[in-house]
Amino acid sequence: MVLSSVFEKFTRAHPVAVMARALMERALEPRGLDALFRKHAKRQYEKELLFSTMVEVMALVVCRMQPSVNRAYAIMREQIPVSLTALYAKIDGVEVGTSEALVAHSAERLRPIVEELGAPDEPWLKGHRIKVLDGNHLAATDRRLSVLQDCAAGPLPGQALVVMEPQTGLVTQIVGCEDGHAQERSLVEAVIAAVQPGDVYIADRNFCTAKMLNGIAGQGGFFVIREHAQIPVVSEGTLRARGRSDSGSVFEQSVVLRLDEREVTVRRVVLRLDAPTRDGETQMAILTNLSATVDACAIAGLYRRRWTIESLFARVERNLHSELPSLGYPGAAVFGFAVALVASNVFAVVQAALKAAQKQLADKTIAEMPLSEFSIVQDIRTVQPGMKVMLDDKQWRPFQNEPAPRFAKLLLRWTQHVEWRNFRKAVRGPKVRRERTRFRDIPHVSTAKLLGRA
Repeated sequence: MVLSSVFEKFTRAHPVAVMARALMERALEPRGLDALFRKHAKRQYEKELLFSTMVEVMALVVCRMQPSVNRAYAIMREQIPVSLTALYAKIDGVEVGTSEALVAHSAERLRPIVEELGAPDEPWLKGHRIKVLDGNHLAATDRRLSVLQDCAAGPLPGQALVVMEPQTGLVTQIVGCEDGHAQERSLVEAVIAAVQPGDVYIADRNFCTAKMLNGIAGQGGFFVIREHAQIPVVSEGTLRARGRSDSGSVFEQSVVLRLDEREVTVRRVVLRLDAPTRDGETQMAILTNLSATVDACAIAGLYRRRWTIESLFARVERNLHSELPSLGYPGAAVFGFAVALVASNVFAVVQAALKAAQKQLADKTIAEMPLSEFSIVQDIRTVQPGMKVMLDDKQWRPFQNEPAPRFAKLLLRWTQHVEWRNFRKAVRGPKVRRERTRFRDIPHVSTAKLLGRA
């Protein structure tokens, strides 16, 4: 691949931003997106405005490159052959199935590169692919729609179930729903249909249902799901001690559950916590159909790491504009959230490349340095406008279909120019608990006056 001298200057000065832009080009390759739209759209159709253009507009907004769809339209006006009203109408009408396919498509495009870079950590469970499942309710929107203008309650535009592979950091599936009041359990059929033999699904007790447990096992998969009090238990075996984890004592017993008129024997792993949870609970029970070769302490550890998906949601909310209050139509809101998850997948590959490069460094101080997500995102966001001006779109097109082995080598080559200390994560010391007793009876104090007295 022949790259211009200006391009090479950017790779030396801002390699992380170049990596992100090249990966975004691969994830959102226009012809693939337009083919995806034609395959999955049921009501919408292509005429003058292509689906790939809509994704590009939304990507500018969710990545905080532009503050709104209106402003993104103004920036891309020469590339968009329709009016602003027509663009909004198209975005408002994006079908949930199309948004779901978009996220899966991005993971499929990026996974080979992550695999070429190598797993960043030890596998969570050797021989299995771990998937973490959780739901996300989209935040209430503005009341711009006529049906919402006299509505006092917060209008919810929808929700989504999200499946994440924590080893790669990729979101591989979402199941969208336009009804913000729908029960998460009502959406699990699509999740079950996607289970592959050997997959291990980790989820909280909201997903502990007969349909979910039977469905995963019936597809040849495994579950590690916290027990719900309403799941019917027929009989229980002897509770036996299995050792300790870093959060408490671990016990195990065999239990027989009644699942849709069938009696099924599973393992129950009980974790008695050293410190109660925020809800005051002192123990948790986890159901699993993993074989006895996986010890109970390992299962308890797997469930505790379920919080990686909560970290994903926090990262998306912190670094991206994933839930736009201006998008009141449910289809548009789910579409915006899906594009944000595509951007999150790109970020996951950037992180994988940086971690792979760190492993190759002789300087152990830098090799073990924790990296700041905020600094990485800021570098990407601030450099993108300059690259847009200086680099023609033609220079990015070869990355759309670059073979994964060569792409991974390019990423590692670019990491040689990373100024690692610019991305060092600031680690604060432990918090000191103080009892605040002064000035309890007044609403506020003057810091300047207190400093003066001191």
